[in-house]
Amino acid sequence: MSISSVIFNTKLNVAYNLISSNDSLSKSYKLLSNNNYKRLKRGISGISERNKPKYKSLKKSILPIDCVATQYKYNSIGTSKITNHHSFLYNLYNNPITSYQAKSYYSSSTDKHTVHSKKMNKIDTTARLEKLRELMKKKDISAYIIPTEDAHQSEYISDADKRREFISGFNGSAGIAIVTQGNAGNHAALWTDGRYHLQASKQLDSNWTLMKSGLPDVPTKEKWLIDTLPNKAKVAIDAKLISVTEAESFSKTLSESPKQLQFVTNIKENLVDQVWTDQPAPPNSDIIPLGIEYTGKSLKDKLADLRKIFEEKNIDGYIITALDEIAWLFNMRGSDVEYNPVFYSFAAITKTDAVLYTGNGKVSKEVSTHLGSAVRVRPYNVVYEELKEFGNLESIKKLWVSKGCNLALYEALGGSKKTEIVTSPLSLPKAIKNEVELKGFRECNLYDISALVKYFAWLENELCVKNNTELTEFAAAEKLEEFRSKLPKFMGLSFETISSTGPNGAIIHYSPTKEQCSIIDKDQFYLCDSGGQYLNGTCDVTRTLHFGQPSDLEKDCYTRVLQGHIGIDTIIFPNGTTGYQVDCVARKPLWEVGLDYLHGTGHGVGHFLNVHEGPQGFGSRPAYNTTPLKPGMIVTNEPGFYLDGQFGIRIESMVIIVKKDLPNNFANKDYYGCERITFFPIQTKCCKKEIMTQKEIDWVNQYNKECWEKISPLIQDDQLALDWLKRETQPF
Repeated sequence: MSISSVIFNTKLNVAYNLISSNDSLSKSYKLLSNNNYKRLKRGISGISERNKPKYKSLKKSILPIDCVATQYKYNSIGTSKITNHHSFLYNLYNNPITSYQAKSYYSSSTDKHTVHSKKMNKIDTTARLEKLRELMKKKDISAYIIPTEDAHQSEYISDADKRREFISGFNGSAGIAIVTQGNAGNHAALWTDGRYHLQASKQLDSNWTLMKSGLPDVPTKEKWLIDTLPNKAKVAIDAKLISVTEAESFSKTLSESPKQLQFVTNIKENLVDQVWTDQPAPPNSDIIPLGIEYTGKSLKDKLADLRKIFEEKNIDGYIITALDEIAWLFNMRGSDVEYNPVFYSFAAITKTDAVLYTGNGKVSKEVSTHLGSAVRVRPYNVVYEELKEFGNLESIKKLWVSKGCNLALYEALGGSKKTEIVTSPLSLPKAIKNEVELKGFRECNLYDISALVKYFAWLENELCVKNNTELTEFAAAEKLEEFRSKLPKFMGLSFETISSTGPNGAIIHYSPTKEQCSIIDKDQFYLCDSGGQYLNGTCDVTRTLHFGQPSDLEKDCYTRVLQGHIGIDTIIFPNGTTGYQVDCVARKPLWEVGLDYLHGTGHGVGHFLNVHEGPQGFGSRPAYNTTPLKPGMIVTNEPGFYLDGQFGIRIESMVIIVKKDLPNNFANKDYYGCERITFFPIQTKCCKKEIMTQKEIDWVNQYNKECWEKISPLIQDDQLALDWLKRETQPF
């Protein structure tokens, strides 16, 4: 990208002098490769008094260095070893991303770029860790593992199961904590994936070391334990909170290491529970039956389908541990986990019997009628004892458990002698929606978007017409929930609304609270990821809007994310293709300028169930390469881009995988594509038309036209929303 020689030389001189004039900054290349911003900025603040007059403001020095850091992080310029300062800095300021940053910064006042950043409170975990280590010492444990998951390996858990959050202070939905004591030293480390790197760095206190999974030079949990612990040290975990497959892998790696570490799983009581004096009680919410008008298939028929598989495979039964599988199979929903309409339970299905372990063993008359004589109900807390007796029966030869079955239950059933670990026989039937479920998805998504349109029309009016300068992210999220709550069949939100302005949008799973949130700035990107739960389906949609004038940088990034979104929306692929193979289509426009994002491109969605549902999805994780995409599957399409400290962009819609009628059908494979069911317009003022193809421009215009046609009839009672939608769907 060309820039004037005057501006270029000014910026070049500032950046070059910064790097070359101080020894600590000369070493910044190494610091950058480790993303060590704190050390880098300490280097800047450490410039000698003699050198300070060279710069008008030391604060202005930070941006060029952060530009370097951002570019180095995404490997979009140069190589791992920079040998030429001039060439490196020239690339920095001529790069299509960082040149925008630097140009924008130096041509604007610092006040314009001041934002109300969310300050996440750090919880002092010192006392909690001390008490935990006391218990560990009594049991001769060198390391204790605290996973996120509950006894069902759920992604989202009840408040009573948030042990990792309690002990660490980090409340993201993914991560694992390890605490050590004794000869190993007092260490506390937390591993989490790229979605939560920034959030965890803000929430963990000084007792903790953040391990950014997925980045170079970050050790695995196993390697860290082997490096940290003395020979034959004991590593313990609650057997109810780890899957049998993960436990076997963990044990093998530790025991076969040169230090021959011992993996201990026979500790009866969870150690964190003993420290957590005000731990909430386990939930026991009401259960509601879901009629066939929503499910499309009766409980009786679903049990018959499962038992047919038992006969074909000569299996005595299947022990179900996943909460969403139980809710789906029994056509019932609950509210034990916030945003997820599930209820805590286990189930044992055999060729002749079905037992549901839930609550205190009692259900309402309505639920009892729904279950009929086909299902026996037993208390939740007797499952381990009763299944141990069940596994000991001579008549039981082989039972199936899923890969997510917890170790304690697996051992109660008799381990490998009586069980076989398999991919759940319910995962595909649940993922491939029937026609009734698909009809419900199409309907609820239209209503859900009608609320979102009303919300964004209201939000723009507040910011740009009323000049509301006190509207917070949290207050806006509550207003959006108010709009959704008035919709037919609304049962609640499908997840905590991500309402984020400016730099908060770069925190991928950010969610504001009343006490900790920012004022929405109309001159910055606003990212909103939200959705509702309805009796006839689950919704998940993200849009990133700008209520002022987006910069060239913002438009460039937005357009590349949009191009990836269009790529997924329009792709056609043969039967047998996985989401792993398709994922690169969404990343290609970002890869072309050396950018990327650290999350999957799309996930499955349950039917009035969990908003994240497997096994299908678009992503670069190997797990997405195990399940081909099939007609009837619901998947989100959500590429993004996040620039730390600046903004976040994500465009997410839901699609149904459908069979495509094409002129040819090579090798009789059948070819599939996507049917979009989310109709919220693309904001064309954020599009950089000159880097778009005519096909992409036509796609935007046609899509926006369709948004008007489908949503406008649903918002006739709101003139503000109608006018907004009309304007936002005009062709460009």
